[in-house]
Amino acid sequence: MTEVITPAAPVHRGPADLHYLNEHRGLRSWLTTVDHKRIGVMYLWSVLLAFLLGGIFAMLVRLELLTPKKTIIEADAYNQAFTLHGAIMIFLFIIPAIPAALGNFVLPLLLGAKDVAFPRLNLASYYVYVIGALFALGSMLTGGVDTGWTFYTPYSTTSNTSVSMMTMAAFILGFSSIFTGVNFIATIHKLRAPGMSWHTMPLFVWGTYATAVIQVLATPVLGITLLLLLMERVWEIGIFDPRLGGDPVLFQHFFWFYSHPAVYIMILPGMAIISEVVPTFSKKTIFGYKAIAYSSVAIAFVSFLVWGHHMFTSGQSDLATAVFSFLTFLVAIPSAIKVFNWLATMYRGSLDLKAPMLYAIMFLLLFAIGGLTGIFLGTISVDVHLHDTYFVVAHFHYVMMGGTVIAFLAGLHYWWPKMFGRMYSESWARVAAALIFIGFNMTFIPQFIMGSRGMPRRYYNYLDQFQPLHGFSTFGSWVLGLGLLIVAGYLLGSLRKRCDAPGSPWGGMTLEWTTSSPPITHNFETTPVLTHGPYDYSLPGRRA
Repeated sequence: MTEVITPAAPVHRGPADLHYLNEHRGLRSWLTTVDHKRIGVMYLWSVLLAFLLGGIFAMLVRLELLTPKKTIIEADAYNQAFTLHGAIMIFLFIIPAIPAALGNFVLPLLLGAKDVAFPRLNLASYYVYVIGALFALGSMLTGGVDTGWTFYTPYSTTSNTSVSMMTMAAFILGFSSIFTGVNFIATIHKLRAPGMSWHTMPLFVWGTYATAVIQVLATPVLGITLLLLLMERVWEIGIFDPRLGGDPVLFQHFFWFYSHPAVYIMILPGMAIISEVVPTFSKKTIFGYKAIAYSSVAIAFVSFLVWGHHMFTSGQSDLATAVFSFLTFLVAIPSAIKVFNWLATMYRGSLDLKAPMLYAIMFLLLFAIGGLTGIFLGTISVDVHLHDTYFVVAHFHYVMMGGTVIAFLAGLHYWWPKMFGRMYSESWARVAAALIFIGFNMTFIPQFIMGSRGMPRRYYNYLDQFQPLHGFSTFGSWVLGLGLLIVAGYLLGSLRKRCDAPGSPWGGMTLEWTTSSPPITHNFETTPVLTHGPYDYSLPGRRA
């Protein structure tokens, strides 16, 4: 039996006790805090606001596509709506949601640390995020952006919309991502509790570590690319514009060299959450700990090698296309390892179908569909037909929303009692989870069908034959939106109650469950003692 962490006994505190939420009251105390928990909460509310704004644009797009011709907005406004939906969701929500919001809160707790390695850098990362968000909002108020979230040249170098301000927003947000990544790497290396080895860390820490490596190595490529785009727009220096001797395909290479690893910045933390939720609600030791841990590192490594599968129709050589296709199949292997190990953990476990576990099961189903359809798109002959159709839109959303967002909801429900000391309504949570699952599939399964029949993505008008499928997809988005509104309602409603969450409401074995809910300012009364593993439910009294 390997030596791992044994937490100290849980500390139970009454609602009147001081903790990170009320030890220092007032707005100034929040704006100047270096407490990782408060910074995580500020990130959480910020990314949720971004999610709301991006969701409004998504609903606007789906409403416009209810009919083949104009429904409520003109073509130019439609182009801006889907661009802002994509840019806000990617840069302001999905990339920071799990690492910067949930990760900031729980990572030091999982490690048995008092805080992150660089608390002031942590606060700086949040302020940089806010500045980038303000630039993004500024672009909305000064003409919007209509290029798509990828900012493809040569249109992005000639568009008269606020491309410069939006690309500057993404550039600034990249620094926030790098700061967070550097901080987490240092924290994991230097602040683990005494006796915690690499093979006894919680799997959320492994996923966060792999994500941080991608953030630090890949994000500078995006920053340089966006700076070159700005220089092209301002000074016409001829890097991407073919009129000036540039190559627009070069922009795609630069952009996807960052943006495909960025896909794993989005999905790896989600996988890490599932690795925490599944053993806790199966009351069973995780199956294949090392395989799950190393698969996170493998995904991070291979993610840098597959960017060309976005460019099968962009004129690259046949050899390059074949190599990128092979590597696309290769990256599916470590992802499949995780899925099979989660299923093996659940097999013959004592499953407790609380809200976090429901979302974890949803993740397994939806991410499996997203991953399988990714294999289709990695097949060259199939991708040529499906490229730039609604099939790609559906695949992307099954990975990003069916994967990352659903995992985010699993983690939010899992750690909500720890973050705020309140228990939410389990009955409402189950209703919302059902609506989200049904609404999501109603929204995006028709898009697979449309794409396979040749419906291009991003089109304002479409043939009448696609109207029933578009209408069904739009109706599904309303069901999905209703489910998300219910989630917001019962979570926010729980904040009006007195603190009623125990230290370990789910019976988890990792260190965050050994302190009060919410935790005290410095997380633990004493340094945790190491005696058992993070998923050792084989101990007496630990298996339900």
